Amino acid sequence: MTILMLCNLTKRYDGRAALDDVSFRVAAGERVALLGHNGAGKSTLMKTVLGLLMPDGGSVDVAGHAPGSAVARAVTAYLPENAAFHPALTGREMLRHCLRLRGQPAHQADALLEKVGLADAADRRFGSYSKGMRQRVGLAQALIGAPRLMILDEPTSGLDPISRRDFYALLDELAGQGTAVLMSSHALSELEARTDRLLVLSKGRLVAEGTLAQLRAEAQLPLEVRITPRRDVDGTVRALFPEASGEGVLRFPCALRDKLDALSRIAQARDLIVDFDIHAPGLDDLYARISQRGAA
Repeated sequence: MTILMLCNLTKRYDGRAALDDVSFRVAAGERVALLGHNGAGKSTLMKTVLGLLMPDGGSVDVAGHAPGSAVARAVTAYLPENAAFHPALTGREMLRHCLRLRGQPAHQADALLEKVGLADAADRRFGSYSKGMRQRVGLAQALIGAPRLMILDEPTSGLDPISRRDFYALLDELAGQGTAVLMSSHALSELEARTDRLLVLSKGRLVAEGTLAQLRAEAQLPLEVRITPRRDVDGTVRALFPEASGEGVLRFPCALRDKLDALSRIAQARDLIVDFDIHAPGLDDLYARISQRGAA
């Protein structure tokens, strides 16, 4: 079931296209990462989905309703990059206020704070919270009302490694319950195993869309083979792999179609090799390649 649908979305500022004919869908339970350099159009896209900006062309559909409508607001949650609340309020007071605004029972505040790991800080004032704690309060308010669509802008900004792990576990739980997630992040290494599909914006245009495996295939970036030879036969191994370079660990690129041949060569030299690895290009590498293509 499609929760969010953009069709030929266009937004201009002073004649410049911030979004240029962007179309994609996000299904229930799907985690989609929105990638792009600063100024690529990510924030404009999110604000348009939230109904804060009116498009100049195309359309946005949120669970069958127009963005900004009462129903769309009710089913959508938003977490900005920097969550800001009144510094004099405690975490509990802030969440109770947010719950009342959303028409939910105020007593749910404690359960939400517990869910994001802030139960012990519930009575501390927001002004005393660290950036990571403020972000977790923001996440707690985004969970109010079991939203069908979550819009997350740099959601792990300021979070420590354990909090990031807990955040993604919570995101997996929400997706498992059918919540559609559209998330913007520059922390590309985090997203590789945490999203179902990737969207890449460049200069307001959608220049790539697909799973990580699909984008790898399209980019045709080579694998990297790493071989650790026995010290006493280093020269022999170098002769068997003349394309390799490096000291101690030999490295050479390998096209995806040649992976089995590389493995066969390594197997034939197994008595001369201590260890080997084959590394696929990461999301950082793919994003760099796609961005270069999008800028052309």
